[in-house]
Amino acid sequence: MLGFTLLLFLVAAGYALWRWPIAALRSLFERPAGAAFVLVSGNIEAHESVLSFTEVEAPIVALPFDEGAEVKRGTVLARVDDRPYRQQVQVDRAALAAAAARVTLDENSLLAAKHTVTSDGADLAEKKLDYARAEALAKTGTGTIQARDLALTAQKQSVAALERDKANLAVAAANLDVDRANEKGAAAKLKADELTLGYTTLRAPFSGVIAVREAELGELAGPGVAIFTLDDLDHVWLRAYVNERDLGKVRFGEPVAVTTDTYPGKIYKGRIGFISPQAEFTPKTVETHAERVTLVYRIRIDINNPTHELLPGMPADGRIRLLPP
Repeated sequence: MLGFTLLLFLVAAGYALWRWPIAALRSLFERPAGAAFVLVSGNIEAHESVLSFTEVEAPIVALPFDEGAEVKRGTVLARVDDRPYRQQVQVDRAALAAAAARVTLDENSLLAAKHTVTSDGADLAEKKLDYARAEALAKTGTGTIQARDLALTAQKQSVAALERDKANLAVAAANLDVDRANEKGAAAKLKADELTLGYTTLRAPFSGVIAVREAELGELAGPGVAIFTLDDLDHVWLRAYVNERDLGKVRFGEPVAVTTDTYPGKIYKGRIGFISPQAEFTPKTVETHAERVTLVYRIRIDINNPTHELLPGMPADGRIRLLPP
């Protein structure tokens, strides 16, 4: 009997020792007492840009990509017939060259006019000396009145020549100002038309996937005519709603486990990137696993999507841990 009791004691002690590490390990992975989660549902969304030509209107001559193609930022997606715009740029360049030539000519004319005025000033100074000498000689009787009068006339002619050439100098300066302004205008027009020429090429504004191709070769493209819809699938998000009573337990930047029916068992790492500051009525399209309430707050769960598995419109669920308020 004693042996049987001892055996039972040893068995009980061994079972306790065996259970203790399992219980200890289990305590590391079980959810702490009081912790709770909320499961939200919504649809995957992504930045979508409808691309079209701006400032130009011409037939499409190149359209190398189709729907589903992945393109990098700056990739040429389409071109239109740019011959009229190239011709206009050539005309502008010729006009700018002509304007620059006129400016150079005006600069030379202005320089010549300045030299002429300087020469006139020196000539007038000499004519004034001649008249002064003739006047002095006439007063002493050693010179004639005629010589004095001729010197006076020469002085007046020199003054007139100086005034005329000063006026010509002002005209040359004004012409130079006008032609410099014309040169700036020609340069500005060339720059504008070169910019317009650049609009004949449609480039991807960001790296993404072509979701919709809405044009074909030969069609007339122009402002407002959609060519492609480009999706940014590298950075998608889940639009969901949180009940009013759980709002105080959800934090900006909190990690979220996102799952989809398309890839069962796969978890995508997300993070709360936006919490609306305003309440709104529950959308009819929203289905939550918690009890529906009248007021909800919209949240955005940002998700990295390097493999492009998550697509816009795809239903998805987000598991958010509720923190103490």
